[in-house]
Amino acid sequence: MRSPLQMRGCSLQCGVRQGREQGEKHFRGAEVFTMLEELRQEVWKANIALPKNRLVTATSGNASARDRETGFIVIKPSGYDFDKLRREHLNVIDLNGKVIEGDLVPSVDTATHLYVYRHRSDINGIIHTHSPYATSFAVLGQTLPLCLTTLAMEFGTQIPVSDFAEIGGIEIGKQIVEKIGSCPAILMRNHGVFTVGTTVNAALKAAIMLEEAAQTCHYAMLRGRVEELPHDVIDSAFKFYSEKYGQKGEHK
Repeated sequence: MRSPLQMRGCSLQCGVRQGREQGEKHFRGAEVFTMLEELRQEVWKANIALPKNRLVTATSGNASARDRETGFIVIKPSGYDFDKLRREHLNVIDLNGKVIEGDLVPSVDTATHLYVYRHRSDINGIIHTHSPYATSFAVLGQTLPLCLTTLAMEFGTQIPVSDFAEIGGIEIGKQIVEKIGSCPAILMRNHGVFTVGTTVNAALKAAIMLEEAAQTCHYAMLRGRVEELPHDVIDSAFKFYSEKYGQKGEHK
Protein backbone atom coordinates (compact mmCIF):
# COMPACT_ATOMS: atom_id res chain seq x y z
CA MET A 1 0.00 0.00 0.00
CA ARG A 2 1.41 3.39 -0.98
CA SER A 3 2.00 6.00 1.69
CA PRO A 4 0.11 9.32 1.69
CA LEU A 5 3.27 11.10 0.56
CA GLN A 6 3.63 8.75 -2.38
CA MET A 7 -0.03 9.17 -3.29
CA ARG A 8 0.36 12.96 -3.33
CA GLY A 9 3.07 13.20 -5.96
CA CYS A 10 5.26 11.40 -8.41
CA SER A 11 7.98 9.09 -7.10
CA LEU A 12 11.44 10.54 -6.56
CA GLN A 13 13.79 9.61 -9.41
CA CYS A 14 17.05 10.45 -7.72
CA GLY A 15 17.61 9.52 -4.09
CA VAL A 16 19.91 10.90 -1.49
CA ARG A 17 22.90 8.95 -2.76
CA GLN A 18 22.50 10.30 -6.27
CA GLY A 19 22.00 13.79 -4.89
CA ARG A 20 25.29 13.54 -3.01
CA GLU A 21 27.14 12.31 -6.09
CA GLN A 22 25.75 15.01 -8.35
CA GLY A 23 26.13 17.61 -5.61
CA GLU A 24 29.88 17.00 -5.72
CA LYS A 25 30.07 18.28 -9.29
CA HIS A 26 31.51 21.74 -9.71
CA PHE A 27 28.87 24.43 -10.22
CA ARG A 28 29.69 28.10 -10.48
CA GLY A 29 27.45 30.42 -8.49
CA ALA A 30 25.77 31.97 -11.53
CA GLU A 31 25.09 28.54 -13.01
CA VAL A 32 23.54 27.33 -9.76
CA PHE A 33 21.31 30.40 -9.58
CA THR A 34 20.11 29.88 -13.14
CA MET A 35 19.60 26.17 -12.64
CA LEU A 36 17.67 26.59 -9.40
CA GLU A 37 15.84 29.79 -10.32
CA GLU A 38 12.43 28.10 -10.46
CA LEU A 39 12.99 26.29 -7.16
CA ARG A 40 14.18 29.51 -5.53
CA GLN A 41 10.93 31.15 -6.63
CA GLU A 42 8.87 28.33 -5.11
CA VAL A 43 10.77 28.39 -1.82
CA TRP A 44 10.59 32.20 -1.63
CA LYS A 45 6.82 32.12 -2.19
CA ALA A 46 6.42 29.39 0.43
CA ASN A 47 8.40 31.39 2.99
CA ILE A 48 6.46 34.62 2.52
CA ALA A 49 3.21 32.62 2.66
CA LEU A 50 3.94 31.64 6.27
CA PRO A 51 3.21 35.03 7.90
CA LYS A 52 0.44 35.72 5.40
CA ASN A 53 -1.35 32.62 6.68
CA ARG A 54 -0.56 33.48 10.31
CA LEU A 55 1.61 30.42 10.74
CA VAL A 56 4.59 32.40 12.09
CA THR A 57 5.39 35.81 13.59
CA ALA A 58 8.47 38.05 13.43
CA THR A 59 11.32 36.09 11.82
CA SER A 60 10.54 32.57 13.08
CA GLY A 61 9.76 29.60 10.84
CA ASN A 62 11.16 28.55 7.50
CA ALA A 63 10.63 26.67 4.27
CA SER A 64 13.08 24.63 2.21
CA ALA A 65 13.08 22.41 -0.85
CA ARG A 66 15.40 19.90 -2.49
CA ASP A 67 16.35 20.02 -6.15
CA ARG A 68 15.92 16.49 -7.45
CA GLU A 69 18.60 16.78 -10.12
CA THR A 70 21.49 18.10 -8.03
CA GLY A 71 20.41 17.16 -4.51
CA PHE A 72 21.01 20.79 -3.47
CA ILE A 73 18.73 22.43 -0.89
CA VAL A 74 17.25 25.94 -1.07
CA ILE A 75 16.50 27.32 2.40
CA LYS A 76 15.65 30.58 4.17
CA PRO A 77 18.49 32.50 5.87
CA SER A 78 18.55 32.68 9.65
CA GLY A 79 16.45 35.33 11.39
CA TYR A 80 15.65 37.20 8.20
CA ASP A 81 12.61 39.45 8.07
CA PHE A 82 9.92 37.97 5.82
CA ASP A 83 8.93 41.43 4.58
CA LYS A 84 12.46 42.00 3.30
CA LEU A 85 13.07 38.48 2.00
CA ARG A 86 13.87 38.17 -1.73
CA ARG A 87 14.77 35.20 -3.92
CA GLU A 88 18.44 36.15 -3.97
CA HIS A 89 18.60 36.05 -0.16
CA LEU A 90 17.93 32.30 -0.05
CA ASN A 91 20.81 29.94 0.54
CA VAL A 92 21.73 27.03 -1.72
CA ILE A 93 23.46 24.30 0.27
CA ASP A 94 24.41 20.66 -0.24
CA LEU A 95 23.23 17.74 1.88
CA ASN A 96 26.21 18.16 4.20
CA GLY A 97 25.42 21.82 4.87
CA LYS A 98 28.12 23.35 2.67
CA VAL A 99 26.98 26.69 1.27
CA ILE A 100 27.01 26.52 -2.53
CA GLU A 101 25.61 30.01 -2.96
CA GLY A 102 24.48 32.74 -0.63
CA ASP A 103 26.05 35.46 1.50
CA LEU A 104 23.73 35.06 4.51
CA VAL A 105 23.85 32.49 7.29
CA PRO A 106 21.39 29.62 6.62
CA SER A 107 18.49 28.92 8.98
CA VAL A 108 19.30 27.66 12.47
CA ASP A 109 17.03 24.73 11.59
CA THR A 110 19.23 23.71 8.67
CA ALA A 111 20.58 20.63 10.45
CA THR A 112 17.01 19.43 11.00
CA HIS A 113 16.04 19.90 7.36
CA LEU A 114 19.20 18.17 6.11
CA TYR A 115 18.75 15.19 8.42
CA VAL A 116 15.25 14.63 7.08
CA TYR A 117 16.36 14.98 3.45
CA ARG A 118 19.24 12.54 3.98
CA HIS A 119 16.99 9.90 5.51
CA ARG A 120 13.77 10.34 3.49
CA SER A 121 14.33 10.32 -0.26
CA ASP A 122 10.57 10.78 -0.86
CA ILE A 123 10.57 14.18 0.86
CA ASN A 124 11.54 17.23 -1.21
CA GLY A 125 9.90 20.04 0.73
CA ILE A 126 9.84 20.98 4.43
CA ILE A 127 7.93 23.69 6.31
CA HIS A 128 8.52 24.67 9.94
CA THR A 129 6.04 26.86 11.81
CA HIS A 130 4.96 27.86 15.30
CA SER A 131 1.30 28.17 14.31
CA PRO A 132 -0.53 28.81 17.60
CA TYR A 133 -3.44 26.38 17.54
CA ALA A 134 -1.45 23.38 16.35
CA THR A 135 1.42 24.28 18.69
CA SER A 136 -0.97 24.41 21.64
CA PHE A 137 -1.61 20.70 21.07
CA ALA A 138 2.16 20.13 20.81
CA VAL A 139 2.72 21.87 24.17
CA LEU A 140 0.34 19.43 25.81
CA GLY A 141 1.79 16.45 23.97
CA GLN A 142 -1.63 15.79 22.45
CA THR A 143 -2.55 14.93 18.89
CA LEU A 144 -5.60 16.34 17.16
CA PRO A 145 -8.72 14.18 17.38
CA LEU A 146 -9.58 12.83 13.93
CA CYS A 147 -13.02 14.39 14.06
CA LEU A 148 -12.96 16.39 10.83
CA THR A 149 -13.31 15.30 7.22
CA THR A 150 -10.59 17.90 6.51
CA LEU A 151 -8.15 15.93 8.65
CA ALA A 152 -9.25 12.66 7.11
CA MET A 153 -8.84 13.90 3.54
CA GLU A 154 -5.59 15.82 3.93
CA PHE A 155 -3.73 13.55 6.36
CA GLY A 156 -5.50 10.21 6.41
CA THR A 157 -3.95 9.25 9.72
CA GLN A 158 -3.32 10.49 13.24
CA ILE A 159 -0.94 13.45 13.48
CA PRO A 160 2.08 12.13 15.40
CA VAL A 161 3.58 13.95 18.39
CA SER A 162 7.32 13.89 19.00
CA ASP A 163 9.28 13.63 22.21
CA PHE A 164 11.00 16.81 23.31
CA ALA A 165 14.13 17.56 21.29
CA GLU A 166 16.62 20.39 21.63
CA ILE A 167 16.84 22.86 18.76
CA GLY A 168 19.91 23.70 16.74
CA GLY A 169 21.10 20.20 15.86
CA ILE A 170 19.91 16.94 14.36
CA GLU A 171 17.79 15.83 17.33
CA ILE A 172 14.59 17.32 15.92
CA GLY A 173 15.37 15.72 12.56
CA LYS A 174 15.76 12.36 14.27
CA GLN A 175 12.37 12.73 15.92
CA ILE A 176 10.74 13.61 12.60
CA VAL A 177 12.26 10.64 10.78
CA GLU A 178 11.45 8.28 13.64
CA LYS A 179 7.85 9.31 14.24
CA ILE A 180 6.30 11.01 11.19
CA GLY A 181 5.81 7.82 9.19
CA SER A 182 3.46 8.35 6.23
CA CYS A 183 1.87 11.48 7.71
CA PRO A 184 2.85 14.82 6.14
CA ALA A 185 2.85 16.58 9.53
CA ILE A 186 4.24 16.18 13.03
CA LEU A 187 3.68 18.15 16.23
CA MET A 188 7.03 18.85 17.91
CA ARG A 189 6.66 18.64 21.69
CA ASN A 190 6.94 22.09 23.35
CA HIS A 191 8.08 23.60 20.07
CA GLY A 192 5.92 23.82 16.96
CA VAL A 193 5.07 22.08 13.71
CA PHE A 194 6.97 20.48 10.85
CA THR A 195 5.24 19.46 7.63
CA VAL A 196 6.75 17.63 4.68
CA GLY A 197 5.82 16.79 1.12
CA THR A 198 7.00 15.73 -2.30
CA THR A 199 7.24 19.48 -3.00
CA VAL A 200 7.51 22.57 -0.81
CA ASN A 201 4.02 23.60 -1.95
CA ALA A 202 2.60 20.28 -0.72
CA ALA A 203 4.29 20.82 2.64
CA LEU A 204 2.92 24.37 2.80
CA LYS A 205 -0.60 23.19 2.11
CA ALA A 206 -0.32 20.61 4.90
CA ALA A 207 0.83 23.33 7.32
CA ILE A 208 -2.11 25.57 6.43
CA MET A 209 -4.66 22.78 6.62
CA LEU A 210 -3.26 21.54 9.94
CA GLU A 211 -3.56 24.94 11.59
CA GLU A 212 -7.12 25.42 10.34
CA ALA A 213 -8.10 21.98 11.66
CA ALA A 214 -6.36 22.62 14.99
CA GLN A 215 -8.30 25.85 15.43
CA THR A 216 -11.61 24.10 14.73
CA CYS A 217 -10.72 21.24 17.11
CA HIS A 218 -9.76 23.75 19.80
CA TYR A 219 -13.12 25.52 19.62
CA ALA A 220 -15.06 22.25 19.44
CA MET A 221 -13.27 20.87 22.49
CA LEU A 222 -14.21 24.00 24.45
CA ARG A 223 -17.86 23.33 23.70
CA GLY A 224 -17.97 19.65 24.54
CA ARG A 225 -16.68 16.16 23.88
CA VAL A 226 -15.65 15.42 20.31
CA GLU A 227 -15.96 12.03 18.67
CA GLU A 228 -13.48 10.78 16.12
CA LEU A 229 -14.56 9.56 12.70
CA PRO A 230 -14.69 5.79 12.13
CA HIS A 231 -11.56 4.32 10.53
CA ASP A 232 -13.41 3.26 7.38
CA VAL A 233 -14.71 6.79 6.88
CA ILE A 234 -11.19 8.20 7.31
CA ASP A 235 -9.73 5.71 4.82
CA SER A 236 -12.50 6.35 2.31
CA ALA A 237 -12.21 10.14 2.59
CA PHE A 238 -8.44 10.07 2.18
CA LYS A 239 -8.65 7.79 -0.86
CA PHE A 240 -11.30 9.96 -2.48
CA TYR A 241 -9.34 13.17 -1.86
CA SER A 242 -6.05 11.67 -3.08
CA GLU A 243 -7.56 10.34 -6.30
CA LYS A 244 -10.32 12.82 -7.19
CA TYR A 245 -9.54 16.27 -5.78
CA GLY A 246 -7.90 18.94 -7.94
CA GLN A 247 -6.79 18.95 -11.55
CA LYS A 248 -5.16 16.05 -13.36
CA GLY A 249 -1.41 15.96 -12.84
CA GLU A 250 -1.56 18.51 -10.01
CA HIS A 251 0.58 17.84 -6.92
CA LYS A 252 -1.62 17.70 -3.85
